[in-house]
Amino acid sequence: MKKILFLCFIIFRILFPENLRIVSLSPQITENIYLLGKGDSIIGNTIYCTRPEQAKYKEKVGNVIDVNVEKIYSLKPDIVFATNLTNPKDVKKLKELGIRVEIFSYPKNFSELCEQFIKLGEIIGEKQKAESIIKKIKNEIEKIKKKTEGKKKIKVLIQIGTRPLWVAGEDSFIGDFVKFSGGENVIKGEGGIYSIEEIIKKNPEIIIITSMGIDTEQEKKAWQKYKMIDAVKNNKIFVFDSDKLCSPTPPTFLEVVKEFYNIFH
Repeated sequence: MKKILFLCFIIFRILFPENLRIVSLSPQITENIYLLGKGDSIIGNTIYCTRPEQAKYKEKVGNVIDVNVEKIYSLKPDIVFATNLTNPKDVKKLKELGIRVEIFSYPKNFSELCEQFIKLGEIIGEKQKAESIIKKIKNEIEKIKKKTEGKKKIKVLIQIGTRPLWVAGEDSFIGDFVKFSGGENVIKGEGGIYSIEEIIKKNPEIIIITSMGIDTEQEKKAWQKYKMIDAVKNNKIFVFDSDKLCSPTPPTFLEVVKEFYNIFH
């Protein structure tokens, strides 16, 4: 029995070392690690890892696509968290060097966002905390969804790119923002490139623009020539931070749902 207990202890220390050394190749993952109370375990991250403030001062190992494998190796990490955007060649090199790499794909919806958060918590030894955070957020979202019952669904367009016009569809976690807030996404499916003529036909009552590489004020002005669209005619064009909208953590997901609810109703 003592041998079994000792073996379990050794396995636990291997999986969850007390001083875990982490390299994060995703701003979203970096922020989630801080949320789970393990920010001090991060020894390296990307140039885009700027939230929370402390993340800015970690050793930089590249961007979300291309990284410096030699630099990561020199940091002697126990684990590297990557995404499906990370260069596969770099991932392969890291694995060949004997470094554990965990890859998180871009979540397709809120449910996947929650599952990945709990998985991350499990890997870094904070599963219970992760589950507790998710439980509270799901409860809050359910309260908002109940408040929308019986209310008119506002037609919404989410713009995430320009020239060409790129919009988010209802079958995405961005679509879940709209759905949970009591809105109706005018774009069905996953979204993609649409012409202005198609948008005019759909006639959204609200247009939301992300700040992802877009001059948002210029883009708001660009819509003004289409007064036949209700959102333009009624001055219902809003700008949202791209980090919160396009790569949310579970808490920022809830923040956006609350903000959308206030805009829609």
